[in-house]
Amino acid sequence: MLKLTQRIAAFVRLGVLLRSFEGKPSPSGRGKPEQEALAELVKTVKEQQSHNGWFVEANVRQMLVALGSSLEKQKVEKWLAKYLPLLEKEKEARTVAVVMAGNIPAVGFHDLLSVLMSGNKLLAKLSSDDEKLLPAIAGLLLAVEPGFNDMIAFTTLPIKNFWAVIATGSNNSARYFQYYFGKYPHIIRKNRNAVAVLTGGEGRAELEGLADDVFSYYGLGCRNVSKLFVPVDYDFTPLLDVLSERKKVVENHKYFNNYEYNKAIFLVNSRKHFDTGTVLLVEEKQIASPVSVLNFGYYQDEQSLHKQLEASAEQIQCVVAAAVSASIPFGKSQQPELWEYADGVDTMQFLLRQE
Repeated sequence: MLKLTQRIAAFVRLGVLLRSFEGKPSPSGRGKPEQEALAELVKTVKEQQSHNGWFVEANVRQMLVALGSSLEKQKVEKWLAKYLPLLEKEKEARTVAVVMAGNIPAVGFHDLLSVLMSGNKLLAKLSSDDEKLLPAIAGLLLAVEPGFNDMIAFTTLPIKNFWAVIATGSNNSARYFQYYFGKYPHIIRKNRNAVAVLTGGEGRAELEGLADDVFSYYGLGCRNVSKLFVPVDYDFTPLLDVLSERKKVVENHKYFNNYEYNKAIFLVNSRKHFDTGTVLLVEEKQIASPVSVLNFGYYQDEQSLHKQLEASAEQIQCVVAAAVSASIPFGKSQQPELWEYADGVDTMQFLLRQE
């Protein structure tokens, strides 16, 4: 099995290569295997939209750069510091099945990273919506470090012969996962979304960041902001102006079809809403919102705000705000650090359990 230092070095190098997607990368690397694997990933990125209409090239590149940024050496070392005694301990590798979602590009990468970094073997069941990208990323990792070759397997078939399972999906699929995988050590994730808290004092740059949190990956991710909490006297005008400028989002026909459909529903039902031409804002208690819709709700004061957040805690992935404790800055919801675990469940601690 690869030593921890080798595993770290491999992923740090992978991060360097992924960050090259911020521009227009050419297949360059230290050797021929790396060059060929990078060329294959470039090709896969360009082909993604033909397989999944939501995965436009700009979005896929955005995700790869975000993943690459999270793999900077100091960040990887900071993430792993608390687990070092267990990580450095010699142990037999166990197979961990990961049932991956496909709502945004390479959404299962953190689980792939965690399983391999923990010294275990990955058996990944890919979503039909994203069955090309992660294998191509893994191919680049193998070119960097061939020692992972026996540690990674992808499948679209039913999974078997594993020690533990990590499964991510909708609330409905979570019930299915619980039924089939409940007897194994498991992490089962349900649907969650990000929310944003506004005070009315946000500047243009913060509202631009919020627009990124709303529109990145067309709002399909669990870390996309789907609901706003605003004070009762909130002036929507500055926010609506910023949101209305994101015209590129409606160039995607899948998004535009959702926008037209939801707009028609609101008009037929005479439901009061704001229409920016790019997204529809509606007062709604629910946290999750349909594609092209942004929910909002009012709060009277800080106490009532915290009550609302606490009441919906099981549906909230993260809070975007400037003045709320444990919140994420505007514009950063889709750039999580390695230690910011989905649903607040420590994946690495789970993978290093001894039984």
